[in-house]
Amino acid sequence: MQIEDITKYCLNKNKAYIDYPFGDIPICFKVNNKLFAQLYPLEDDYKITLKCDVLLAELYRKQYKDIVVKGYHCPPIQAAHFNTVYINEIDEKVLLEMIDHSYDIVIKSFSKKIQKEILGENDE
Repeated sequence: MQIEDITKYCLNKNKAYIDYPFGDIPICFKVNNKLFAQLYPLEDDYKITLKCDVLLAELYRKQYKDIVVKGYHCPPIQAAHFNTVYINEIDEKVLLEMIDHSYDIVIKSFSKKIQKEILGENDE
């Protein structure tokens, strides 16, 4: 997937936006001030770091050895909760599922009220 495709996909998520808290790289995708994806658009090191359930993260690392690794540049205590994926080495469908999962985990970390606001759900 190209940088533009990943950017468009991430920004199509409800209330998602780009932020640059660490400089030009990585391109960070957030929702309600929480990070769900960090894109490293480097030609020789093209990757994305995504939030992931700990057990699923481990499964991905075993299934896609050397393609999915513990979160790049994450503190050791957080590394188990993030995976870094080498984009050119993985099937696009799997990558999109991982992005969806990351976004969903972040959404579920908010209160029900905030979740409804982000997802555009009304109580009516």
